[in-house]
Amino acid sequence: MTYDMLLLRFGELILKGKNRRRFEKSIFLHVKSVLSPFPLVQLRNEFGRIYVYLNGEPASEAIQALKKVFGIASISPVIVCKSDLEDILRTSHQYLQDMNIQNDTTFKVSARRVWKKFPHSSHEMNHLVGSHLLKEFQMLNVMMNHPELELRVEIRETETYIFYVVIPAVGGFPRGSNGKAMLLLSGGIDSPVAAWSSMRKGLTIECVHFYSYPFTSQLAKDKVEDLARVLSGYAGEIKLHFVPFTETQTSFTGMGQDKLIITLMRRAMLRIATTLAEREGALAIVTGDSLGQVASQTLPSLNVVGRATDLPILRPLIMMDKNEIIQISRDIGTYELSIQPYEDCCTLFVADSPATNPNLRIVERLEQSIVKLPELLQDAVERTETVVLTPTNGGRLSTEKLIQEDWF
Repeated sequence: MTYDMLLLRFGELILKGKNRRRFEKSIFLHVKSVLSPFPLVQLRNEFGRIYVYLNGEPASEAIQALKKVFGIASISPVIVCKSDLEDILRTSHQYLQDMNIQNDTTFKVSARRVWKKFPHSSHEMNHLVGSHLLKEFQMLNVMMNHPELELRVEIRETETYIFYVVIPAVGGFPRGSNGKAMLLLSGGIDSPVAAWSSMRKGLTIECVHFYSYPFTSQLAKDKVEDLARVLSGYAGEIKLHFVPFTETQTSFTGMGQDKLIITLMRRAMLRIATTLAEREGALAIVTGDSLGQVASQTLPSLNVVGRATDLPILRPLIMMDKNEIIQISRDIGTYELSIQPYEDCCTLFVADSPATNPNLRIVERLEQSIVKLPELLQDAVERTETVVLTPTNGGRLSTEKLIQEDWF
């Protein structure tokens, strides 16, 4: 079926009072950017909606692009006709004919007369259109509650919209409408989902990845870059900070406290991420923590680790089950990348039985015993490489090559 238009509906943001106009403008600009590969498309917006006139562009491809736009709750492909009874009946008939309806399909008509000067009321239109279709399509059975096919007829002054499909979209808040946060991106399954969940709530995300050459490989770094590129498909672009972590990480070894290494590492990561966040104007740190999933994500561990920063720590996945997280990662397209078997620095030097109930006083005393720790953290910040990734080019801001091939 060839559709004339896509009807985009907004989600919860319509309740946001004085911010609504700003949010709608942000979504409109986002929609405009993702539809730039479709030159014939024309846009029109009004309260709670955006109308996408396809002008011959393929509806299915445009819908796939629009399903990634935060703030769009649902999409309906629409056939447009004149606001004239005969034209509405003729177009409705053609619409159902193109659908190849099966026997015993339950249906009803839901007409909505927005243009009050149209000579027939909404109730009359339900009857007029419904009876016309029943005569022509004898395989239809009327059902008022939960029919398989609910044909919607929306009558406006300039044109009438006929549709029945309502495709769920990503919803949430417009991109960047709720400030900026720094996210710890490990390369596993959880942190990309945390990034997507944060962006869906209107946060602009910058990602921080810690690498430990030569203990972690170039493939592990490439994997993280690919994950960030997938996320950029939702945000337009993603800034990714690669932090050299080898010297800081190895400073925690040989202390005779192997069970606390993961705690010390996580606190060091938070301190570095905090410095980067303050430099980049981010007001929070996002992690992929899920309560009880691993030793560093018990409540005592989260408490001790979290005290390493004064910034708010946002944990979108904290109460989610692993299966829920995996399902989202499949839906957003990061799962297949996340399960690639390339190690990250969080798996290095970790004891077989890491502490699940670390003591804050002991951890702080260990940190104080590493005299050069503040210097190592600052050095890691200064040697951080930043790249900006987009869905198509993954262009870099910095061309400095940090990886030395002779390490391998």
